[in-house]
Amino acid sequence: MNPQTSPTAARQIVWRSVITVISAAILIGAEVFGAAFAGGWALAILFGLDDTAAHILQAVLFGIGVLIMVAFIRAAQRIEPFFKRA
Repeated sequence: MNPQTSPTAARQIVWRSVITVISAAILIGAEVFGAAFAGGWALAILFGLDDTAAHILQAVLFGIGVLIMVAFIRAAQRIEPFFKRA
């Protein structure tokens, strides 16, 4: 194998990309999770649910928010790679 194409070649972290993606994830995460809790509360009131059902609804929407954030970070890594070959 050629040393330049070795899968174990040294990689360096691109801190600028990492900080950019983390900063965007914090901003978007605050919006997504805030909307999940507020939306769960609003839907519980709309449908006349009790507190336990409201918390369950908020937990479900929070789980959907986690999936959205994972998808966002994976897509952001394709645009802003965290590593480069040394």
